[in-house]
Amino acid sequence: MDSLSYKTISANAATVSKDWVLIDADGEVLGRLASQVAKILRGKNKPGFTPHVDCGDNVIVVNAGKVKLTGKKLTEKTYVRHTGYPGGQRFATPADYLKRNRPEFIIEKAVKGMLPKNRLGAALLKNLRVYPGAEHPHEGQNPKTIKLNEIK
Repeated sequence: MDSLSYKTISANAATVSKDWVLIDADGEVLGRLASQVAKILRGKNKPGFTPHVDCGDNVIVVNAGKVKLTGKKLTEKTYVRHTGYPGGQRFATPADYLKRNRPEFIIEKAVKGMLPKNRLGAALLKNLRVYPGAEHPHEGQNPKTIKLNEIK
C-alpha cells in the first residue's frame, strides 16, 4: 500500500486558527467554569485538536468576582505559597483573595491546575485573561460570547 486515500492531519503553529472567546463567570461554579475554560484553551473542543500544539482559543473571563464556590470552600479551601525564607509558608482562603479584590487569582489558579504541567501549559495560560468586573479592554478582537452549558 504505497498510496493512502487518507492521512492524519496534524496541526502546527502556522495552520492553527485562534479565535477570541468571551465567558461570563457570573453565577458559575468555579470548578465547572475552570474545566470548560481549560478545554477551550487547550483546543479540545475543535476537530483539529493536536496534543502537542497550542491550538486553543484566547479566552476572556469577565465578572470573576461573582463566581460561586459550593459547600464550605470559600472559607475552608486553602492556597499555600512560600516566601522563600525559612518559616515563610503562607496560607490564604478564597475569601481572603475576594477581600483583597483579587478574584481573578482564584480562576487563574483553578484553570492552571487543569492544564498540562509543562512548557505548553505555561504558553496556554498566557491565552487566558480574567477581569473582576464586566469591562475588558479586548473589544477590538471582537470576541465571540459563549454560554458554558452550550459547550460539549
